[in-house]
Amino acid sequence: MPLHQIDPMQIREPEDDGRPLDTLSAVWTTILHRRWWVLLTASAVILTGVATLARIPNRYTSEATIVITRQQVPERYVVPTSTTDLIKDLETMQGEVLSRTRLLSLIDEFGLYSKERKRSAPEQLLELVRSDIQVEPLAPAAAGKEADSFKLSFTAENPTVAQEVTSRLASLFILNNVKGREDQAVSTTKFLNDQLASAQERLSDLEQNLRDFKMQHLGELPEQQQGNLAILAGLQGQLQNTTSAIAQAEQQRAYLESLINTLRGLARRDSGVTKSDPPIDPQLDSGISGAEARLAYLENERKTLLGFRPPYDPEVAKLDDYIARTKALLQKLKTNRPEAERAAEPDDASIAQLRGQLESNRVQVQNLTKDQDRLKQAIEQYQNRLNQTPVREQQLAGLLQDIELGKQHYADLLAKEQQSQLATTLEKQQGGQQFRLLEPPSLPTLPSSPKRMKLGLGAGAAGLALGFLTAFWAEFKSRAFYTEKEVSQCCPLPLVVGLPLFWTPAEQRKYSRLRVCEWIVGSALTVFVAAVEVLYLSGSDMVRNAAYLKFFGGIQ
Repeated sequence: MPLHQIDPMQIREPEDDGRPLDTLSAVWTTILHRRWWVLLTASAVILTGVATLARIPNRYTSEATIVITRQQVPERYVVPTSTTDLIKDLETMQGEVLSRTRLLSLIDEFGLYSKERKRSAPEQLLELVRSDIQVEPLAPAAAGKEADSFKLSFTAENPTVAQEVTSRLASLFILNNVKGREDQAVSTTKFLNDQLASAQERLSDLEQNLRDFKMQHLGELPEQQQGNLAILAGLQGQLQNTTSAIAQAEQQRAYLESLINTLRGLARRDSGVTKSDPPIDPQLDSGISGAEARLAYLENERKTLLGFRPPYDPEVAKLDDYIARTKALLQKLKTNRPEAERAAEPDDASIAQLRGQLESNRVQVQNLTKDQDRLKQAIEQYQNRLNQTPVREQQLAGLLQDIELGKQHYADLLAKEQQSQLATTLEKQQGGQQFRLLEPPSLPTLPSSPKRMKLGLGAGAAGLALGFLTAFWAEFKSRAFYTEKEVSQCCPLPLVVGLPLFWTPAEQRKYSRLRVCEWIVGSALTVFVAAVEVLYLSGSDMVRNAAYLKFFGGIQ
């Protein structure tokens, strides 16, 4: 049966007997049959990769290391107003140093991205320059410590430009750190000055309140308690003396009255009583004596009552009202009696003298009574002061505590403000904690990108892999048979006759010449591709550019 009449559905898939040698043999046979697919595909991929890499410009990275130095003056003498947290400070400084205005001025100053500036917006240029700037904190030498240095780098197509831009960025970071710490110290000092003025004003108000309280409650303060007790004891002694003097004056008055009555009685008996003589009112004499006795009783009752009740007690007030009414009645009786006596008694020198003594005694009693009232009022006043002393003591303790807290707060703020002023002066003199350039920006001699060795080797590996895949794909799509076994496996009919391949001498010579040419061309192409790859990957930039122009310029 001819092969073109075989039904494709009847073709049997080759059975895999599972022997590795047969599989490797089949793979090797496929590679030999499709060797030009592998060679041409790999060469094309490798040469295309080299051409692409040759068109990509080199980029150079300049790096600088900045370290945080301690302040020059020991911290036990000058306490810094702030401590540097490198991670937070870098985040803050990157926002300030890498701002839109500074980056655009940096691009204009150094002429960065000259090609991109023609077709890109400013926002795109900012994204480019920010992607080329790298700020990375360095790990501390000792575990558990915070990072105290960071690396700053910039990538550009020109190594000199990369070094200059890195130097400018490093100076911006250092200046921004110095200015930031100085501004922070000045702001801290100003804040403490404001708080100190407010604390001083509040302390003055508290002291004025204390003075006003002492003036308002003068005599009731705790420090005046002993004086009040001494004065009260003196007043009570004076009251006792005055009461004794009043009692003596009352006794003298009674004696004078009895003497006058005796002399008057003798005078009446000698002269006789006439109708023109005014009658003597015995009720008047008994009224004065009764009023005096009642007054003495009431005063004793009041003194006893004050021993266990305050002066403002209702019972004491009621007793004071009775005493005042009795005193008024006694004064009225004493005022009316001399007039009656003068009208009834004869004009006698002895009686007149006794009357003068009696009048003087009356005036003395009145004065002593006034002194007694004054002393009682003073005693009551000082007793009220002593009663209010515990209350004033508590109020005064609260005011003094507020003043003490205010003084302590003021002293703390004053000490902090003085420390802040010292720290501010130190920061202005750049003697505090600051950034210092540990390693100046480097001048790169080797490009940092692209990684030509890795990319070139990757292009070679990718070319070979793609060549093999292409060869196996072409072999899979092909319907050619190379062995009798392949034919017997794919055809349903058994193979009866197999004809060997007969070569004529001319065909043999032609095949040999073709094989030689094929080996020459394949070897030359392989050597050429390998030479281009090795020359490009191991050579300098000048050699790479020359090779690119020589080998690819003519093709373009």
